[in-house]
Amino acid sequence: MKKTFRFLGVVLLVAAISAATTLAVLKYSNPQSSNLQILKSSNDSLGIPAAYSRFASLPQAGETDFTQAAELSVNAVVHVKTTYRNEVSSQQMDLFEFFFGRPGQQREMPAQQASGSGVIISEDGYIVTNNHVIDRADQIQVVLNDKREYTATLVGTDPNTDIALLKIDETGLPVILMGNSDDLRVGEWVLAVGNPFNLTSTVTAGIVSAKARNINILNAEMKIESFIQTDAAVNPGNSGGALVNTRGELVGINTAIASQTGSYSGYSFAVPTSIVQKVVSDIRQYGVVQRAILGVQMREITSELKNEKNLTTLQGAYVERVVPDGAAEKAGIKSGDVITRVDDAAVKTGTDLQEHIGRHRPGDVVSVTLLRDGKTLTVQATLTNRDGGTGVISAEDKASVLGATFSELTDAQKERLGINYGLQIKSLKAGKLKSAGVPSNFIILKVNNRSVRTEEDLDDIVRRANSASEHDRVLFITGCTPQGRIRYYAVNLAE
Repeated sequence: MKKTFRFLGVVLLVAAISAATTLAVLKYSNPQSSNLQILKSSNDSLGIPAAYSRFASLPQAGETDFTQAAELSVNAVVHVKTTYRNEVSSQQMDLFEFFFGRPGQQREMPAQQASGSGVIISEDGYIVTNNHVIDRADQIQVVLNDKREYTATLVGTDPNTDIALLKIDETGLPVILMGNSDDLRVGEWVLAVGNPFNLTSTVTAGIVSAKARNINILNAEMKIESFIQTDAAVNPGNSGGALVNTRGELVGINTAIASQTGSYSGYSFAVPTSIVQKVVSDIRQYGVVQRAILGVQMREITSELKNEKNLTTLQGAYVERVVPDGAAEKAGIKSGDVITRVDDAAVKTGTDLQEHIGRHRPGDVVSVTLLRDGKTLTVQATLTNRDGGTGVISAEDKASVLGATFSELTDAQKERLGINYGLQIKSLKAGKLKSAGVPSNFIILKVNNRSVRTEEDLDDIVRRANSASEHDRVLFITGCTPQGRIRYYAVNLAE
């Protein structure tokens, strides 16, 4: 036993001496050992571990299992199918036939069809889609994920944001909860849900690539482009569909793709819910969108502009011009100012400024922070409407500008005149039609080359014209007198 303990002691002593020798050799023979220590100290001085610990404390943006989000959203995304009437071919008809369409002599091509997507936002049948999905449609059909089909009514549109609101007569529908697009972060996972190429209930995934993108695709004078850019696959038919976060909340309406082929090539764009909610709320409450105006013309700040104007920042919206008697001028904003905040929201670009102002209504007072000659100023601006006032505009206000009441033609009138449709003016009062010289009892056949069969057709045409740019707010009317004489009129809604 004594020999055994003595042997074990010798072994342990040898092992200890060997370990100590190895550590000494490593310390003095490896020149990188001291550098490693220095590098660690350098990281600490740069604050890199602290930065990572800050991100570690943030809430998770979502797991990569998207099954729950897909299940929550797929049933509330609908297939929107539209039908467009084709006008009679003028190459195959004489002039009289072209305007009056005698029964039995019309040569109409088959109706065209198109499709897109929509998102159910209320259990009683309100559906959001893109304006370009239903633009100029004569009939709108909505097909639910369970294959139920409905005829939809167009509640209102806003070409400035490419948003439209539909309504179907149903209750107890599945809905997507409205999320906050402001909370989205670049790099966060999102899902695009829609009906590309008529493939219903399609879900694709990607990340938020950028926010507040302006890609100049909307053709409207007061357009607001502040898109969420993602790399989720979006194709024709996805327009109007849902962009949802990993909790299944709606954060955007898929609208466009960046492509030279017409198909997905890596980037897609969605209208954020911060804009969608405002547009939908206005349409439901007033029938039209209440567009608030600050009254400035902006330039993006580049390095060249910064040097040229001796600016102290590259962030913000540079005020190129102030509209006379507008909200900005009355608040004391001047040309050369750089707007950096609206209320509590930072303004990094002109697109940011458009989005923040676009969330407001005429009459709202906003706090505008700006830089002038290197100093920070804050002013209060009362936003106006397009006409320079602060009141809201109702759909009735816009429709009443025509100053007329209407009635549909009777079968006897159609037979006597040899026409299939038309809308007759019943009475005239002060308004756009009377000012343009349109007589009472005049029969309207077409406006802006669209057939007018009902008062709803006319209202829709007027509503779209009112939302167009100032130069395009004109109604070109073709019709006839009760005696059958063809007449043409141009009504300028912008005057």
